[in-house]
Amino acid sequence: MYDTIVVGAGQAGLSVGYYLKNTDQNFLLLDKGNEIGEKWKERYDSLVLFTPRMYSSLPGLPLRGDKQGFPSKNEIVSYLKDYVAHFHLPVQLNEAVKSVVKVENNFLIETNKGTYKAKNLVVATGPFQTPYIPKFSKNLSPTINQFHSENYQNSNQLLDGNVVVVGGGNSGAQIAVELSKERETYLAISKKLSYLPLTISNKSIFWWFNKLGILSAKNNSLLGKFIQKKGDPIFGLDLKQAIKKNKVKVKSRVVAANKNVLVFQDNSTLEVNNIIWATGFKSEYPWLRIEGVLDKEGQVIHERGESTIKGLYFIGLPWQFRRGSALLQGVGYDAAYIVRKISERSILKV
Repeated sequence: MYDTIVVGAGQAGLSVGYYLKNTDQNFLLLDKGNEIGEKWKERYDSLVLFTPRMYSSLPGLPLRGDKQGFPSKNEIVSYLKDYVAHFHLPVQLNEAVKSVVKVENNFLIETNKGTYKAKNLVVATGPFQTPYIPKFSKNLSPTINQFHSENYQNSNQLLDGNVVVVGGGNSGAQIAVELSKERETYLAISKKLSYLPLTISNKSIFWWFNKLGILSAKNNSLLGKFIQKKGDPIFGLDLKQAIKKNKVKVKSRVVAANKNVLVFQDNSTLEVNNIIWATGFKSEYPWLRIEGVLDKEGQVIHERGESTIKGLYFIGLPWQFRRGSALLQGVGYDAAYIVRKISERSILKV
C-alpha cells in the first residue's frame, strides 16, 4: 500500500515527486516511457523553447546556463534526468497503466507489470496525450506523406515536393520556418496570426510577463479569461519574416481533402506532397474507470487540480490554475498546492 501514486514522470509528475519527497509519504511515480524525458527526446530535432532558462526549471533545481538564453529539447531531457537523480525520486519506467478503479477509499492501479494500491492518486499525464488529426485526412491518397507533428523529427522524413504544415501554434510555426529553408512550404491556419518578440531590451518577454503579472494570472480572473480567449501568440518573429519574404505561404483553414488535394476555407485548393498535422492533442483517460471524473465533453472536473473524487488529483492541465500550469515554468506552483492538499487529507484521516 502506497500513500500516493503518481501516474506520469514528466515535468508535472516530477514536480509532485519533489514536494512529496519533503513529506513522510510513501509514494511512487509510474511512467510508460523507456527513459526520463522520453517525450521531449521524441520531439523534432530543432525544437528550442520560447521560455528562457530562468523560466524553464522545476522546483528546487535551476536549469544551468545563461538565464536569458533559450534551452534546446536535449537540454531539457538531460535536466529532467538530472532532476530525478538529484532528488532520488522513486520512478519506475516501462509501467503502462491499464486501469484504475476505486475500491472503498483506495485506488487500485493495474499496470503491464502488476497491481498497486494507493490512498491517493495524482494523474500527471499532461495535455499532450493523443495526437489529433482531422477525420477527412483519411480521404487523402496513400501516396501523400502525412503525419502528426509529434512524429516529426526533421526534413529527411519528407518526400520530394512541397509541404503543408496544418496548424498555427508555436510548434507549427517553428517547423514551417525550418522547412521553408529548403522546400516550398505552406502554413494553413484557422485564425489570424499574432506575434510577440522573444526578447525586449535584452530581456526575455517572459521576464516582462512576470513583472506585469501575466504569468501569475489566474484562470478565472479577468486578465486570465482575456488571455485564454485570445489564445497564445507566436513567440519570435522568424515566421513573420519568412511569410514577408514569401518563404512560407499562408493558407486558410483546411476543411476537406480529396486524393492529392487539400481544400481550404476560402475554397482554394492545393495539390500536396507532404502534410504535417500540427493540430494539437486530445486528452483521453480510457484507463481511468471511475465515474464522475469527466464531464460530458470529456474534460476533467476539478478545482485547481483537485477532483470531485476524494484522493484523486490532476496536474499539468492547461490553465489548471494559472497561465503557466502546463509549462515547466509554472507546474511547480500547482504541485506544491496538490501535495499540501494530500498532506492535509492524511492528517484529517489520522
